[in-house]
Amino acid sequence: MPLVMKFMKKSPWIFIVLIGIVSLFSDMTHEGARSITGPFLATLGASATMVGIIAGFGELIGHSLRYLSGIIADRTQKYWTITFIGYFINLFAVPLLALAGSWQMAAVLMILERTGRAIRNPSRDAMLSHATTQVGIGKGFGVHEALDQVGAVLGPLIVGGVFYFSHQYTTSFAILLIPAIIAVAVLIVARIKYPDTKRLEIVKKDWDKIASKRYFWIYLAALSLIGAGFADYSLIAFHFDKTNQVAPDWIPVMYAVAMGSDAIAALLLGRYFDKFGIKPLIISTIIALWFAPLVFMGNSITALIGMILWGIGMGAQESIVRAVLTTILPSGKFATGFGLFYAVFGVAWFLGSALMGWLYDISVSWVVIFSVGIQLVSIPFFIKLTSIKIGSK
Repeated sequence: MPLVMKFMKKSPWIFIVLIGIVSLFSDMTHEGARSITGPFLATLGASATMVGIIAGFGELIGHSLRYLSGIIADRTQKYWTITFIGYFINLFAVPLLALAGSWQMAAVLMILERTGRAIRNPSRDAMLSHATTQVGIGKGFGVHEALDQVGAVLGPLIVGGVFYFSHQYTTSFAILLIPAIIAVAVLIVARIKYPDTKRLEIVKKDWDKIASKRYFWIYLAALSLIGAGFADYSLIAFHFDKTNQVAPDWIPVMYAVAMGSDAIAALLLGRYFDKFGIKPLIISTIIALWFAPLVFMGNSITALIGMILWGIGMGAQESIVRAVLTTILPSGKFATGFGLFYAVFGVAWFLGSALMGWLYDISVSWVVIFSVGIQLVSIPFFIKLTSIKIGSK
């Protein structure tokens, strides 16, 4: 037993898996809710424009606050404390949606859930960065994202099953209290076993500062374009419900399919990043951007294919994106760098979501044109990045 305990304290893989399990139950909670928030808001009287604004503003808060959270984390080194605060807010705002009696109250809780995510993510990702330096950055984040998305698959399926039998959104939200409690329990175990994750880090040499900064800003510009054109599932689900393209009982299942695609893509893309650098992100972007015409202009079959492509895009955002940042950010500044990146990314996501919600009320065709067009503009930025040397593999 002492030998097992010693192994658990030193193994970066055990830490990555434990945090992956936390993310599994966390995603089961908030992604389960996310799969029905669009039609839920519609039943409370929200328009497509408001759904787009609420979803976009939630992402704005969920990303912009990460910069402040990241700075505080790196300066205080209180990674675990900040992570716990964020998870508590993030997780327990979800079952409270069962008590929301208006779309305004639901919007507040949805934004509060994103706020908790903003608080926790830079600290959590900084600790994961410490561990991934030993096992392969892309591989480590890929495994974490795959576990994360197992929960993102199960959550919508559970919500869909509960809704099928109860036909009550309130019951569907209330059941998510269970995985929320489990996530916090596993997080406590991880904290006990790994009180100081910096001991897991292999300190890499810092790349040339000019090249790293140039890479960072070009990379941020490219991902911001993708974020602006990547329709939030709240709007997609709103569309499915409004047009009857997908039966109401199957809307959460569609999201589960996307999360399954996300998990597989994250594993593969993470491994390919360790071998080929940023090139797999170019390919995944070209593949994923075609989700828009498939989900907004087709039938139930094209919607299914479109959600698979949407999931590939999400998998790339959650695996390669963090792996790249871990590679170029200086040691000791992971949380700050993650926070700054996602703050700007969140502004782009908000503006894009709000615009697509407004365009949807005018014409669905304009949503598709905007989504595909602005993501295509990101490709030259990624191609430029392949010529910038930031260090050897």
